[in-house]
Amino acid sequence: MSVDWQLRQSGPADGEETLLLLPGGMCSAGSYAEVMAQPTLAGMRLVAATLPGHAGAPPPDDYSVETYARLTGDLAAKVSADVVVGFSMGACVALEMAASGEFTGPTVLLGISLSPADEPAFFRALVRLGDVFGGLPSAVLAKGAATMVKRASLSAERRAELRDDFAKNVPQDMRHALREYVRWLHRHEHPAERLCEAGVPTWIVHAEKGDGGLTDDERRILKACPHAHLVTIPGAVFFLPNEVPDRIAEVIVEAVARARR
Repeated sequence: MSVDWQLRQSGPADGEETLLLLPGGMCSAGSYAEVMAQPTLAGMRLVAATLPGHAGAPPPDDYSVETYARLTGDLAAKVSADVVVGFSMGACVALEMAASGEFTGPTVLLGISLSPADEPAFFRALVRLGDVFGGLPSAVLAKGAATMVKRASLSAERRAELRDDFAKNVPQDMRHALREYVRWLHRHEHPAERLCEAGVPTWIVHAEKGDGGLTDDERRILKACPHAHLVTIPGAVFFLPNEVPDRIAEVIVEAVARARR
């Protein structure tokens, strides 16, 4: 399957390192604008890619996370990515890339959920309602996410841009994507162990509140994993790449340093 990727790029084309940035569900490549503007990443080639079917991008033939991982693995090879960064659903795709061998370099997972217990019950319930009410629950979720943007400490113009991205989502496309995402959360009995067994240097970043989290068991397993690094952002943060881009950039710099070694 060929993909007409919607990309946003910055930095020199011949930068020493190339970072592939995968947005969260219903978000576009533009959602990484704050991260891409960080001075600590200057000189690096940054490539953000809207996931197919999200924020109005052309949909894929298959919405499974495994298919997204294959498609994005091809993109990572095409742009010669040294590090992959994913947020939320994009982080799940990045994890699947690592676990399936599609990408074996350092990986940064922002606000990732590994299992159904990591997602709010109301979210899972709304996704299930899509089987009865079609795209309506997905439209409700998109509007809810757009409302959350109002709480972000961003300029009014930037908040409007992010809300516009959510408005571009096609409800039926998102119904399929979210359904497959929840199915993926149920797919593996021990997801934290699977992540560790991938053997990929990985940074797992969560805020204290706001962006989901990990179960105590998942956190225990990852703390014991020799190549996993758990990072906790203080306070309540919902949109990690937008609200704390300086801290995210610091984590990315750590991952780049590992890639250089």
